[in-house]
Amino acid sequence: MAEHFTAEGLHYRVAGRTVIDDVSLTLAKGELVALIGPNGAGKSTLLRLLTGYLKPATGRCELASKTLDEWPAQRLSRHRAVMRQQTQLGFDWPVEAVIAMGRAPWTQRPESQIIAKVMEMTGCTPLAGRQYAALSGGEQQRVQLARALAQLWCDGTPRGWLFLDEPTSALDLYHQQHLLRLLKMLTASRELHVCIVLHDLNLAALWADRIVLLHNGRLVSQGTPEAVLQADDLRRWYGAQVHVGQHPANGSPQVFLAP
Repeated sequence: MAEHFTAEGLHYRVAGRTVIDDVSLTLAKGELVALIGPNGAGKSTLLRLLTGYLKPATGRCELASKTLDEWPAQRLSRHRAVMRQQTQLGFDWPVEAVIAMGRAPWTQRPESQIIAKVMEMTGCTPLAGRQYAALSGGEQQRVQLARALAQLWCDGTPRGWLFLDEPTSALDLYHQQHLLRLLKMLTASRELHVCIVLHDLNLAALWADRIVLLHNGRLVSQGTPEAVLQADDLRRWYGAQVHVGQHPANGSPQVFLAP
């Protein structure tokens, strides 16, 4: 697998409006990168460009020195998985079957051991046997994470590039913490490499190795949480009055709204 996933000079327009404007970005192995920015900044659109689900007007994304278009779809799916904000299925399958969909690029045979392992990792074991459509939004998010990890499962662990769009939006505090701890542990092995859209700046500060800040479709800041989450910069790009302090446990920046 390539050491880097690169995007160069991405532009994307919708209905005559520029949504992504000359964005270049490099993602490194073993890194958890958080995409942040105000509503309408282009975070989800950029994620879809990076994963090949949208084609840029100009620019390109490369993996292993080949553009995403040059990869056969099945082979790319073994190296790149995506978890969207919401996934509506046109059929009502049990949880195990939805997670097993992730194994389609690898095999059509049942792989119950892999499914059981990713269910355990993602806290989905208590959901076994339930119908996907009957789950809460947060439970569905956990199942979709398990599906994405199953898609990248190779030689006993998830390996490759995982892109997630607001995976914590419907999760309670316990499951937010569980998900981000899991991703941090997996990226530390340098086998999994994560790019995640987050609205919660404090979650990004706690867990991301690098933060990328978008505003009006442009990349305006990137670096460590300490470098990006500066009060003056956040006031400029978000338009909100904020204070930035430190987390009492590890000193990471924490953002507070001014009363």
